Amino acid sequence: MAIPQDANQRWSLDFVSDTLTDGRRFRILCVIDDFSRECLATVVDNSISGERVARELDIIAEHRGYPCMIVSDNGTELAFSRPGKPTDNAFIESFNGKFRSECLNAHWFLTLDDARLKMEEWRKDYNTVRHHSAIGNKPPISLMKGSSAASAT
Repeated sequence: MAIPQDANQRWSLDFVSDTLTDGRRFRILCVIDDFSRECLATVVDNSISGERVARELDIIAEHRGYPCMIVSDNGTELAFSRPGKPTDNAFIESFNGKFRSECLNAHWFLTLDDARLKMEEWRKDYNTVRHHSAIGNKPPISLMKGSSAASAT
């Protein structure tokens, strides 16, 4: 898969699950821009339908425009990549590992609102402070300043 050369050429999305302190499971829709590695959204809810995914993508696009392509895996909500081939969605799989170790495993979530708050704080830090080796040890925001998507925000 070719590496995008600008923002909004390709977004990747995937679902991650976690558990509240009372044992109830919840889902997180993660959306990233493959060029900048920017995390565009972490949507937290009990369940997330395909219709909800479409609404969330429209909300993101209102601020930055639509991507040329969206890559997803074979989750129950969407099916675009080959089964058993995580390399088809390598950007989001790499993100998921960082998200799991730096956010999900680092916090206890009392409620869905608590989870939303903690994940949004982590997402902002991930996009504006945390350096990413894949993009020259810079935070994603540094790549967005001169991109065409930045003018849409």
